[in-house]
Amino acid sequence: MEIQTDKIVFSVSQLNRRVKQLLETQLPLIWVSGEISNLTQHSSGHWYFTLKDDRAQVKCAMFRACNRYLRWQPCAGKQVVLRASVSLYENRGDFQLIVEHMEEAGDGALQQAYETLKRKLQQEGLFDASLKKNLPQFPKHIGVISSPSGAAVHDIISVITRRYWIAPVTIIPVTVQGKAAAGEIIEALGKAEACKLFDVIILARGGGSLEDLWAFNDEELARTIAACPIPIVSAIGHEVDFTIADFVADVRAPTPSASAEIVTPDLNEWRQTLDSFYNRLSINFQQKITHQRKRLHHLYKRLRHPGQHIQLQLQHLRRLHQSLQKAMIYNIQAKQQALAEQQQRLQRQHPQKLLESLRQLVADKRLRAEKATVSCLRNQRQSLATLCQLLEAVSPLRTLQRGYAIVTDESGHVIHSSKRLATGDVIHTRLSSGSITSEVKKLVHSK
Repeated sequence: MEIQTDKIVFSVSQLNRRVKQLLETQLPLIWVSGEISNLTQHSSGHWYFTLKDDRAQVKCAMFRACNRYLRWQPCAGKQVVLRASVSLYENRGDFQLIVEHMEEAGDGALQQAYETLKRKLQQEGLFDASLKKNLPQFPKHIGVISSPSGAAVHDIISVITRRYWIAPVTIIPVTVQGKAAAGEIIEALGKAEACKLFDVIILARGGGSLEDLWAFNDEELARTIAACPIPIVSAIGHEVDFTIADFVADVRAPTPSASAEIVTPDLNEWRQTLDSFYNRLSINFQQKITHQRKRLHHLYKRLRHPGQHIQLQLQHLRRLHQSLQKAMIYNIQAKQQALAEQQQRLQRQHPQKLLESLRQLVADKRLRAEKATVSCLRNQRQSLATLCQLLEAVSPLRTLQRGYAIVTDESGHVIHSSKRLATGDVIHTRLSSGSITSEVKKLVHSK
């Protein structure tokens, strides 16, 4: 019998490993819904159970690293939705699901609504980093919007009291779960903005299921947080819990305690830093003093007797005196030479000729000034006569001399029409010489 040498033979372990590799590489993370049965919670923290429906079942494993974030307790008969990867347990060849996330079946619709709203707000740019406001380094007043009875508030106050006890903290009480929660939080943000007390706000609540945290996925609340001028730190749920409010807030804290640490500096650390600076300053100051003392000692050694300095200064003064005398003699000689040159130039230019020229110039200018004055006076007289004639031509006195009169009422207003008068009115008539006061007896109006 001839043996075929070209066939491939797998061992069982090789086969299982190959199948596991194919399953894990070919199938991505999937969502699977079903009912839990045969749930076993191992002492190591891992969970093992079966997921079934009315026709089939599959084994599942949810390891401790994933199930520790679950905020509700699964049990047999519970309808759930799983996010899992497909794998194979090599030792027994069992097909299984490795679960990364588990939620109650009722949360599926909420999750879909959450993803839809998240995409919508992200496309509008409400999550952009450019819109995030910076937190104050040393807040003057911290506002906390949360349930006053929740553990989150106590954790925040405890951390702030320990780290930054100088800042006042005001609790704005709201409900953080239920249908009315989103409206109360929106109202609380409005009050916080209106009172103008806070320079940072913490929006906090403890952990819970998706349904418990649903108030923080409200669209109106998200837009209110984005529009708030006060920096807001969201501290909703635990590290694995994400809400829409986390994305629009200026800073997202994984826990309420972490939010208090984010908004406050640690005064104890600052005190240690200042102590360190003080110690360094003291050391530097001492080193400076030591250095200056050494320098002073060195200068003291170089210090000469005052008599020597006086002798040196006297010698220097004598040299300066000699230099000054030479400079004065040179300057006097230079001035004398310049004076002699000026005298020679002055003799060459006798002032008698210049005086005669100036006298002739003055005489010419005087004659021209007299002629200009006579001409100007003549022109001014002619202009004055012309203006007098024009003034006399339009003078009301000339009109009166021609026999006309000016009629006014008792108030002195000129009367142009008889329609302005009534029988019995007193009028004044001004003539070229004198005036007449009369009473109106009869009025005749022109058509």
